[in-house]
Amino acid sequence: MAAEVVLMNEVESKAAQLGIDLSVDLNSIQLPPGENFGIVSDDEDVYLDDQLEFDSGFGNVIVVDNLPVVPREKFEKLEGVIRKIYSQIGVIKEDGLWMPTDPETKKTLGYCFIEYNTPQEAELAKEKTNGYKLDRSHIFAVNMFDDFDKYMRVPDEWAPPEIKPYTPGENLQKWLTDEKARDQFVIRAGTDTEVLWNDARQSKTELVYKRTYWTESFVQWSPLGTYLATVHRQGAAVWGGATTFNRLMRYAHPQVKLIDFSPGEKFLVTYSSHEPSNPRDANRVVINIFDVRTGKVMRDFKGSADEFSVGGAGGVAGVSWPVFRWGGGKADKYFAKLGKNMISVYETDIFSLIDKKSLKVENVVDFSWSPTDPILALFVPELGGGNQPARVSLVQIPSKAELRQKNLFSVSDCKMYWQSNGDYLAVKADRYTKTKKSTYTGFELFRIKERDIPIEVLELDNKSDKIIAFAWEPKGHRFAVIHGDNPRPDISFYSMRTAHNTGRVSKLSTLKGKQANALFWSPGGRFIVLAGLKGFNGQLEFFSVDELETMATAEHFMATEIEWDPTGRFVATAVTSVHEMENGFNIWSFNGKLLYRILKDHFFQFLWRPRPPSFLTPEKEEEIARNLKKYSKKYEAEDQDVSMLLSEQDREKRRKLKEEWDKWVSEWKQTHEEENLERQKLRGGEASDEEEEYEAKEVEVEELLDVSEEVLPFEE
Repeated sequence: MAAEVVLMNEVESKAAQLGIDLSVDLNSIQLPPGENFGIVSDDEDVYLDDQLEFDSGFGNVIVVDNLPVVPREKFEKLEGVIRKIYSQIGVIKEDGLWMPTDPETKKTLGYCFIEYNTPQEAELAKEKTNGYKLDRSHIFAVNMFDDFDKYMRVPDEWAPPEIKPYTPGENLQKWLTDEKARDQFVIRAGTDTEVLWNDARQSKTELVYKRTYWTESFVQWSPLGTYLATVHRQGAAVWGGATTFNRLMRYAHPQVKLIDFSPGEKFLVTYSSHEPSNPRDANRVVINIFDVRTGKVMRDFKGSADEFSVGGAGGVAGVSWPVFRWGGGKADKYFAKLGKNMISVYETDIFSLIDKKSLKVENVVDFSWSPTDPILALFVPELGGGNQPARVSLVQIPSKAELRQKNLFSVSDCKMYWQSNGDYLAVKADRYTKTKKSTYTGFELFRIKERDIPIEVLELDNKSDKIIAFAWEPKGHRFAVIHGDNPRPDISFYSMRTAHNTGRVSKLSTLKGKQANALFWSPGGRFIVLAGLKGFNGQLEFFSVDELETMATAEHFMATEIEWDPTGRFVATAVTSVHEMENGFNIWSFNGKLLYRILKDHFFQFLWRPRPPSFLTPEKEEEIARNLKKYSKKYEAEDQDVSMLLSEQDREKRRKLKEEWDKWVSEWKQTHEEENLERQKLRGGEASDEEEEYEAKEVEVEELLDVSEEVLPFEE
């Protein structure tokens, strides 16, 4: 029913007729406490949400204390000294330096206020000059203006904190107890973010949670799948729960651009970059490391982008990401950063450098941690035109003892690949030929867990082949290499074991002329997807490395992403919004059967939810593998039940379709009978509808359309 629009003057006129006084102060009306009469405020979500602390607007102002107290005649000189010191750090606003004076003595009061263009410049000024020694008697004490309000709220007398009664939290791993043993994944499309079950048996998804504008840039699972992180202008947040996704913690970091979890989910690293007022200066970088559970900042790092631009695999504004790399496995005990001629290794017990100093390594350009042990692998390139060879070193942390070193000659570039269990390290070394006009590639293979860490050299049969991709088998001893020239390179498989387990690398097989440029191992090993992305337009080959045979070939046209689920049962391929058409994802079985396809416009992200490591011992896992038939009977019966259910659903669907068809035919037959008399009339009284009883005849009909007369003159 359409709502009637009534003008206010009509209301007043009607009220005057009825003798009703409308001169009521609406603000004086008080509702009973807690009662809103069903009218929800536009700000209800704000009131229900946690109370936010908003900036006071003075984040770009600092207070410099312990200045000399000087008379009026020395005022300009002191102001000039202060301006000279602080203008080197950032741009001071016009009239942005103010030194209060005593109205009676006309002397300064020993402090001043300085206003910069940006809060980042103010923070940098505080860092650089707090404790600055102007002379013996005057050491600057610098604070942010906004901090004073915080200090003023500290009570004069200490009171013990209120002890809240313990309330057990939600089971954040409840999703792992799904009776169907399904896995979850998150997708982002348009403004929506959805968490879904992969219900492969039913060949469909099942919605777990959906939210619009859940994040302002991207989402990210924590490494063990406990949390889902979202990114906002004010900072980051993590979400989780037993049955839905509640916000568990927020991490204040304005203009955050990137985040990174530690492997054990104990810490969250956030990163932001801010443009300076002076275009000639480098961007200002702020990195915070939070405790995930408490939200407390454990350590922050601030400086110019140049200080954080060494190493890494790509980032924002010239800074490589991740800046800090975590070591020591899932214990989250160490993290490290590459610097100029050094590697700074911090321990999370005290969030300080080990032994209070960095590891000095001249000209180091890269390093990587073992995935399981506190061992660093670092690379130093050639120096002095080859007089000092390149080298790869393994360093034990925290002792900083060198476990193994390998010199590499005539090396132009080097890349390191750790096997997921930390058993092996492969070093891909690109070497110059004797003429220095071309390069060839070889591998140095370190056996980390064996005595004295033996090293093997592996060269391809054709040394000039270009290496396109390399990947270790997760938890295994095999690796795959794509080598050769496009468009059809070769793929070779190797094993770090031989038939007699003599500790020598051996080649298992080479697949010739494949349309592939990327390798995607199953998390459980044994199976691999040989993928042709970008120029190969989404070619897929599902390959069994145990049997050395192709299980299936397929195509997902224009696929941009491929990701195995954490159990190795399913593979997702996706076309994201880098392409304008065919956005969405496909779900495949491990052996290459397409299970279902979902199309989504403006599709941005697909991420499987990681699973934590199994609590089963290796012996128990082996026992299950040996007796798989016994354990599988239960699941085979469930699969049969699902199959029967699907068959029953199909039969029911066909039955309904047949009923609809029969109904439609019956309706048309009835209409046909009702129109029988009309048809007889049109046929001139003939009653039969059978076409065979009639004879077709051709009849010519002449019809006079028009007659015209015209008198023509006759000429002799």
